[in-house]
Amino acid sequence: MNTRKTLVSASLMGLALASSPTLAQEPDKASFNYVGSWSSLSLYQNFERPFWGEHVPEASDGKITTEVTTFDQMGLGGGEVYRLMSRNVIEVTSTVADYAVEDAPELEALDMPMIAPDVETARKVAEAYRPVLADAFAQRYDGAQLLAVVPYPSQMVFCNAEIDGLSDLKGMKVRASGRTTAEFLQALGAEGITLNFSEVPGALQRGVIDCAVTGSLSGYSSGWHEVSTHLYPLPVGGWDHVVTAMNGKKWNSLSEETQQWLSAEIKENYEDPVWASAVEETKEGIACLTGNGECSRGDAGDMTLVEATDSDFTEASRHLEETLLPNWAQRVDQEWVDRWNETVGDVTGLSASK
Repeated sequence: MNTRKTLVSASLMGLALASSPTLAQEPDKASFNYVGSWSSLSLYQNFERPFWGEHVPEASDGKITTEVTTFDQMGLGGGEVYRLMSRNVIEVTSTVADYAVEDAPELEALDMPMIAPDVETARKVAEAYRPVLADAFAQRYDGAQLLAVVPYPSQMVFCNAEIDGLSDLKGMKVRASGRTTAEFLQALGAEGITLNFSEVPGALQRGVIDCAVTGSLSGYSSGWHEVSTHLYPLPVGGWDHVVTAMNGKKWNSLSEETQQWLSAEIKENYEDPVWASAVEETKEGIACLTGNGECSRGDAGDMTLVEATDSDFTEASRHLEETLLPNWAQRVDQEWVDRWNETVGDVTGLSASK
């Protein structure tokens, strides 16, 4: 093992130890204002809001108080919350990493189309890349502290048009969930469209777009099954990781004991449960969209499930290696390319180069 890999392993071990409940201390008195991700989706409703709004105050015996809202409730699009955090407007915030790539292109390399075909690989990638993300947040956002990385369910394709496989997306207008997803769609011969999540159902219904990418359960919760007919379950948009960070001044104002306590609580009572739910939420999302299986969240839809083939995976991997990784490498300094190769590249067997 080379020196850099040894350092990465040591960093990961240090993070794990820092998050261990056995090392956590009692917190001091503190208050946090938290701005979460989409208010209508299960990640916020089932995990973010209960954790920040209820668990943190209760687990701290009232020593920590919180105010909780979401970026959409504030009238924001999601991409600006880290900037507002760095300007001391927001103390703690979460958003989809892809929303912030114009400010921090390093974030793109966390989650690319088909780089992690299953949730187990997705978590290995996220954990490997975490020290790199932490440095990127500190550099890009005035000393911000990375707190958590969690996934939405697998980001798949909803079409209001008949498709039989990945190649049928050629020539279609497809709402992408991020820049690398748009590049992937363009490599397939589709037109990647940028569109706010909340605008998608109307655009599908009116024929402004043919297809759109989001998580299975997110799509169900937002009624996409009512305006689309075919569901393609390949994770074309990856896992749309949501990253939580704290304003650097706020983090540094906390005692070491409070920092350790909060890190342990986040890992045990937020990150771990969200990752554990990703597989089941992906499956249930598909069941709720298609009627194939149990749906505990309401009436199931009747979308047609399009099965992915081995050739689809092969084609996706080819575009990842030939187009997406080289394009990303051109947008960042060589340092970040090297660190990606030593972390995510080591997990996936892929290599990025300029």
